[in-house]
Amino acid sequence: MIGNQSIQFENPPYLINSGSIVGSKEGQGPMGKLFDKVGEDDMFGAQTWEEAESTLQKEALQIALNKENMKKEELNLLFAGDLLGQSIASSFGISSFHTPHVGLYGACSTCGLSIAVGSMAVAGGFADKVACVTSSHFASAEKEFRFPLAYGNQRPLSATWTVTGSGAFLLSSKPNRKVRAVVSGVTFGKIMDYGVKDSMNMGACMAPAAADTIKQHLQDFGRKPEAYDKIITGDLGAVGQKLLFELLQEDGIDIQKQHMDCGMEIFDSEKQNTNAGGSGCGCAAVILSAYILKKIEEGVWERVLFLPTGALLSKTSFNEGQTIPGISHAVVLEHYKNS
Repeated sequence: MIGNQSIQFENPPYLINSGSIVGSKEGQGPMGKLFDKVGEDDMFGAQTWEEAESTLQKEALQIALNKENMKKEELNLLFAGDLLGQSIASSFGISSFHTPHVGLYGACSTCGLSIAVGSMAVAGGFADKVACVTSSHFASAEKEFRFPLAYGNQRPLSATWTVTGSGAFLLSSKPNRKVRAVVSGVTFGKIMDYGVKDSMNMGACMAPAAADTIKQHLQDFGRKPEAYDKIITGDLGAVGQKLLFELLQEDGIDIQKQHMDCGMEIFDSEKQNTNAGGSGCGCAAVILSAYILKKIEEGVWERVLFLPTGALLSKTSFNEGQTIPGISHAVVLEHYKNS
């Protein structure tokens, strides 16, 4: 442990491979050609939206295993989570792998949470190889948290579009022939609640959590924003990004040169009518797998701070008029220098 909320690994785990699968709308976006698989039909051969999301997780993990020529029996632990009630996308999606399963819930921060906890297991010597998986689906998320698709409600400009996609990541205690990144440290975030109640403005709900985690991370590690080639949030969108900059500037921290938001990169908001950008567990996960890790692996970026953001609401809490707290977990990803 270093500082108040961070861990710096003495034996950093290696992120050895990953897999990504997305829906048709994501495939038409600016990064469409980078994903491992793009579905032509967002049902993915399933009968329900929830079953389709489970299929996403199963396929993403299989893609990652196939790339690594790894058998599922080689995995010691599987960390997974999603947005649906009782994380049913994960439990039904990856049950066929028959791997010891650790269910996680961090809302849209689950990608960062799973990699952080999985890295602790590997770095601590409790597992040799683990998988971290998460997903979201536009239709299942709308059904869970907002309105049925058939309702056809108008979306405000502050709203984000839940990404249909899944990302899977393989962590190992030993490097392989092609390490995508080294996980050198993590900072676990605190729950931050600024009293926002608007479920159509997730950026405002989550920006305070991202700001708090970034501030604490820099303090714990004794670093400045310039220590990172990129500081990447998961799905704040255009509204959340502006608020993030303002909150950090109150503490004299300026990350505008380093900042990138996955939700602002995955869609062309004007051409694809996604308003403030993308969101959902799958948003940060598929961008990490398809784009961010590519840059780190190639050495274009030497060190990246990756911190997906999550809004911790449920149908019950929202309908009872509760506020929407946020959380953000940060992972330090570094280029692997094979000596």
